Amino acid sequence: MLNLLDAFTQITKTQPLTMQVIDSQLMGLELLATAVLALDAAREVCYLNPAAENLLGLSASQAAGMPLDALFNSPTQLHAALDYALSHNASFTEHELVLEVNANRLQVSCTVTPLESAPVAFMLEFHPMDQQLKIARDERMLLQQQANRELIRNLAHEIKNPLGGIRGAAQLLEHELPKETREYTQVIIQESDRLQSLMDRLLTPHRLPQISAVNILEVLERVRSVVLAETPRGLTIRRDYDTSIPDITGDREQLIQATLNIVRNAVQALHGEGEIVLRTRIARQVTLTMKRHPLAVQIQIIDNGPGIPESVRDRIFYPLVSAREGGSGLGLTLAQTFVHQHQGTIEADSRPGHTCFTLLLPLGQNGSKANGL
Repeated sequence: MLNLLDAFTQITKTQPLTMQVIDSQLMGLELLATAVLALDAAREVCYLNPAAENLLGLSASQAAGMPLDALFNSPTQLHAALDYALSHNASFTEHELVLEVNANRLQVSCTVTPLESAPVAFMLEFHPMDQQLKIARDERMLLQQQANRELIRNLAHEIKNPLGGIRGAAQLLEHELPKETREYTQVIIQESDRLQSLMDRLLTPHRLPQISAVNILEVLERVRSVVLAETPRGLTIRRDYDTSIPDITGDREQLIQATLNIVRNAVQALHGEGEIVLRTRIARQVTLTMKRHPLAVQIQIIDNGPGIPESVRDRIFYPLVSAREGGSGLGLTLAQTFVHQHQGTIEADSRPGHTCFTLLLPLGQNGSKANGL
């Protein structure tokens, strides 16, 4: 925090420290990968840098003036760290801090530095504890995705031939049945065509994508309407959109399929009764597939179901792994493949009563150059 303290000291020598001064003089904080939060003497938020916005899932304007107790759920450890730093007039680091914000649990280390530069009384630096573990996990995930795609292609080959036989038999049977029963053979034919289309896509993962400007809110609205149409009335799908998010460049059908697979999994976990939240935000300064991106679209699909069983929690994106009896175990694998083809990432956080799938898709040209996109 030495450079940050020097910056504050230099500023306060010449002019009172106001939020306008912070905005104009401390632009270096905007570029930091470290999450930085400033509190006033009443322990209300007076500044967030973009990394902190990304970590907390809040914009600076939303957090401005928010008391610490409103920002975090019962931040007892954090208050204790602030008290210690204030009483000793020195920086203090809490190495194992668990915070809850917007129903998300954060495991971080936090360095608290007291300041004598009103209105800023404390500067807080947050470092996710699992940052290095995440990098290693991303590397393993890339290797696993390659193995997943190979396995899926092999499965698709095995399914494709008997599928054609089923469709042909249904067509022959249709001519032998009375007209009033032909609707059943039509269901077989239509579902066979749908599966055939899916097999074709699985067998040609490097097909020329249907590139276009994609409005991610339109994608989610399409998914929402499909799911509500096929689900009993006991289900609520709530929207929590950032309507300022610009279009991304990608394959609209792949993005619809990826999000649809996740939402359908949530519906099955809820047994058609409960709440699903579709949330979008802008994420800043994020690393996706080993590349740094200044901006990304964050999509969160949250349900209040029983959660993913611990026995499969670490393997839910593997092919043929399913927490549901009779599940194929391919829906999340396909979702992961389609998201990765957009240079994005997908992660899951689950506990009883709260399961959140988070998709990150890069904004800008960098997000459309890999895998043919």
